[in-house]
Amino acid sequence: MSAAFLCRTRAVLQKPLVTSVRNTSSKAFVATTSSESQSNHSWRYNSNNFASMAAAGLAIGSAAIAAAAAVTLCDGQPTSSQKRERKVTAESYIQATSPEHLLKQAHSELTAEEERLEEAALKAKKHGGGLKLFSGNGNMGLSLEIAKILGINLGKATVGQFADGEVNVQIHENVRGKDVYIIQPTCPPVNNNLMELLLMVSTLNRASARRITVVIPYYGYARQDRKMQARVPISAADVARLLEAMGIDRVIAVDLHCGQIQGFFGPRVPVDNLDGGIVGIDHFGSMDLHNPVIVSPDAGGVYRAKKFKEGLAHKYEMNDIGLAMIIKQRARAGTVDKMDLVGDVADCDCILVDDMIDTAGTICQAAAVLKEKGARRVFAFASHGLLSGPGNERIANSVMEECVILNTIPSSPQREANEKLVVLSVAPLLAQTIFNIHAKKSISALFK
Repeated sequence: MSAAFLCRTRAVLQKPLVTSVRNTSSKAFVATTSSESQSNHSWRYNSNNFASMAAAGLAIGSAAIAAAAAVTLCDGQPTSSQKRERKVTAESYIQATSPEHLLKQAHSELTAEEERLEEAALKAKKHGGGLKLFSGNGNMGLSLEIAKILGINLGKATVGQFADGEVNVQIHENVRGKDVYIIQPTCPPVNNNLMELLLMVSTLNRASARRITVVIPYYGYARQDRKMQARVPISAADVARLLEAMGIDRVIAVDLHCGQIQGFFGPRVPVDNLDGGIVGIDHFGSMDLHNPVIVSPDAGGVYRAKKFKEGLAHKYEMNDIGLAMIIKQRARAGTVDKMDLVGDVADCDCILVDDMIDTAGTICQAAAVLKEKGARRVFAFASHGLLSGPGNERIANSVMEECVILNTIPSSPQREANEKLVVLSVAPLLAQTIFNIHAKKSISALFK
């Protein structure tokens, strides 16, 4: 049977078959609407009609198959234009289902300004889980550095003073249901910074923040941690009670003056006391030290010096590091009467390790004692450089080669002019701690 014959057969078969179906359908419809008196005749008549419809359906199906075969044979092989259309369609389909191609195409069509805005949007979505970062006026430079490392912006807030000196706090962002972190050291002016911190906590609680964590790089009143004489307050505990009464949920601090301050907060307020010494370990580990000896300037700091020694030995494989201690006798607060050295420092590079340097009287006198005992070079490291009063000048005129501090307290032009003073940043440590807490990860892993 030829292809031309099948093409002509399709046209001939379709017309009568459709007519037959139409006639049969109309008769069946009339039969269903007839009276009950003619039911027996209608049933026989309809049975014949349904048989006719079934035969017609079979005929239509056969005709359709024949027609499809005829069309295929009539069309023959696809033309070159049809092949090109099919090829283009296939290529388009592959491109549409390739995410890499679509992303590449979208980026190629963006201008430089649009790409910058897209990167900013991705940064904004990076911490879409509700992390908010606010800062008082205690150390704005450190807060900006932490925010930059985290890839977010500082929260919009007004923290200032009214004309009469009262603290003015206003939050300009929605913090409902957010995890808020406040960065505010209670360094000088201590009372102003402390009041700013308390009122910021109160404001955020009244704004329905879900959780409030205070980041206190320097904890003021920390040295008044016990009653050394009659009729004096335990100010470190009183500050903890004030913060807890305001409704804080967590505290992050750097090198508290003494570890028991963590116990001044209740069990519902966990305290993370970060070891700032790991920042100094990296600094001194890169130096060429000869017979290094870690020295504690007082008996209370021996544990801190021991941890510094162990960290330096573990990270930089210095197995020959010594440990020494200076016992000081104070005549009164801020004045040292006598110093005695426990240990050997002859022909050694000594590193004095302390938590803070206030007026620098103790650290400079300790450096002089080490030099008298035959020390080769004397360095100093402290997490908090208060440098109150003559502290900066004393360091500049001391026998120390270098005094290293962290930026937990804001710097000043006088400090920057001091060639013996080296300031390291604690922002990476604090930023990683904030991130780990927000992501519910371990903090102790940062110090291993």
